[in-house]
Amino acid sequence: MQAGTLSIVIPVHNEAGNIDAVIAEAAGVFSAAFEDFHIIAVEDGSTDDTWGKLAALEGQYPQLTAIRHPDRAGKSAALRTGFLAAKTLWAATMDGDGQDDPQSVVDMASRIDLTSLEGPALVCGCRTNRTDGANRKWASKIGNGIRRAMLRDDCPDTACGLKLIPRDLFLALPFFDSLHRYLPPFTRHLGFDQIYVDVVNRARISGETKYTNLGRAFAGFFDLMGVNWLMRRTHIPAKALLFTPGSKR
Repeated sequence: MQAGTLSIVIPVHNEAGNIDAVIAEAAGVFSAAFEDFHIIAVEDGSTDDTWGKLAALEGQYPQLTAIRHPDRAGKSAALRTGFLAAKTLWAATMDGDGQDDPQSVVDMASRIDLTSLEGPALVCGCRTNRTDGANRKWASKIGNGIRRAMLRDDCPDTACGLKLIPRDLFLALPFFDSLHRYLPPFTRHLGFDQIYVDVVNRARISGETKYTNLGRAFAGFFDLMGVNWLMRRTHIPAKALLFTPGSKR
């Protein structure tokens, strides 16, 4: 059993067909792996019964906190709400569609000390067996190549929903709608180390993906321009964002 506490933030939108299984599996896996953990599920303006199911699950699992956005604000906004609610030093992100294996969170957490800010400040999951269709895979490959060239980012799978990052570091980053896709280049630009861990990607059982190739490409172009500008205009001493009174950093 790993010492320390961990918050797991799960953004959810229209996942009524998956959320029961996702929370049940996550609670079981994390109970066996961590002395203490907190699941924070943020329902982001769903139009199905996702919120009703989450509210019922909150009564079944004492480790679960459910938070609701009355209107859809996007994945990054849902993550920010979850990180604001987290009280632990580190927090993990995990998607609510059932494609992420919670055991992968355990594997990623084993690579760091959850009670310390020493060492890497970002652990990124990398999907080695993506279950998306060929079109999604090729679009992702092209997008990753362009992002790497512009931002000098060597993360092989920046869009993977599985990441571990100090709570305060995430909240200190400049917020915009697609921040969750740019955690690797931002943290590297600010002088933090990061590590990559192979993770399991599973096929979606219920519901539909929230993104299309065309929509992702259109938004991604402007995001890249904005992130490139932000990085050029952001100069903070390495690791200063995690200095706290009494910290050894």
